Amino acid sequence: MTLLRSRASRARVIGAGVAAVGFGLAGIWCGGGAGAATRSGMNGSTARAWDVAHDEDRSVLPVIGNATDLKREPVVHASKGKPPTKVEVKDLVRGTGATVKSSSTVSVFYVGANYTTGKDFTQATWTSKRATTFPLSGVIPGFAEGLIGMKVGGRREIVIPSSLGYGDHSTGPIKANETLVFVVDLKGVSG
Repeated sequence: MTLLRSRASRARVIGAGVAAVGFGLAGIWCGGGAGAATRSGMNGSTARAWDVAHDEDRSVLPVIGNATDLKREPVVHASKGKPPTKVEVKDLVRGTGATVKSSSTVSVFYVGANYTTGKDFTQATWTSKRATTFPLSGVIPGFAEGLIGMKVGGRREIVIPSSLGYGDHSTGPIKANETLVFVVDLKGVSG
């Protein structure tokens, strides 16, 4: 379901001849006032115009397979949305232990993948069954930022724009200007 976010967006839809009134329709529009409409009743060309007007202007976090099963390796799926311009985080499982601070050293299991393709560029921790330990001061800025506030026992999805990752430099399987996705299981924290 796509949600209308502004009056300009509503005007485009109404201009296309697609409008409905009332809250009893199949979709609910947040912040849309008393009117409501959904993409479902549109013909092909109007639906494509709707998608272009609404999906291209917002970032979307990739879907994660095995998202809440801490005994299984998470799988990052390809994303069709616009990559974010800032670090985005989503707690898939909320931890209950110690909290990560900017000065912390952490022990984690993690998977790293390309935002657009979902292609995994890491296998170290899940393959070896050993957590990796490092200080936040020793990793790319977006990874450190994404871990701050996480609690031990949790699993978090972190999406990092290239500006807070490796920028215009390639490193190993990571290409220049690549948006990165990490799914991190926090096993321990100190400091």
